Amino acid sequence: MTDKNDKTRSRFFSRAQRNILTGILTVIPIWFTWAVFEFVLKQLSQIGLPWARTFARGIEKHSPNIAEFIQAPWLLNSLAVVFTILGLYLLGWITTRVVGKRLLSIFEYFIHKIPIVQSVYKAVKQFLSVLQTQPGDIQRVVLIAFPSEHMKTVGFVTRVLTDDKTGQQLAAVYVPTTPNPTSGYLEIVPLESLVSTDWTMDEAMTFIISGGAVAPDHIRYENDTTDNKG
Repeated sequence: MTDKNDKTRSRFFSRAQRNILTGILTVIPIWFTWAVFEFVLKQLSQIGLPWARTFARGIEKHSPNIAEFIQAPWLLNSLAVVFTILGLYLLGWITTRVVGKRLLSIFEYFIHKIPIVQSVYKAVKQFLSVLQTQPGDIQRVVLIAFPSEHMKTVGFVTRVLTDDKTGQQLAAVYVPTTPNPTSGYLEIVPLESLVSTDWTMDEAMTFIISGGAVAPDHIRYENDTTDNKG
């Protein structure tokens, strides 16, 4: 009787442990997605909050009850997100028009007059622009040996340089970190050491953010020849 109880208890704890582990594995991606989503919403809310408050004050004279309802924290933050998204949409729409391009040029003219700010603004703008274009005949998404020769990591080719003495072509490769790709390393690598991939930017970014869990089924890990053209 005691052995039977022990077996029953053992099966119960084994099943409970398995269910708890399954629950943990289920909640982790949900929690991570929510954490990212919450961060984005919080940032959008902070940007649009002054507009939402101005809107609430604007209708307070005509409809005090509605204004009081709008000023509830959850609704005010929701309106702030909506106003920010609408503002970004309008900004993108205006920037594609002639007037918007002229206004942007005037803004950039004043930005370029501020020493430190203009350097940061120019660098970020060029970096984003570079990632949206194909770097000549070099594949944008590559593998490089990093942090040791026995390991490889995903990197983005941002430009090609030439060695003054040897004439050797070198690639500037940005290596993002996981799961936050906005931080990373900049490596200068000979072109012949690059391993070209057929991955798109979206596939590479998904691979990095997911910690390698989401990726195409195949990848080219070694070069067959010294030809690095993607």
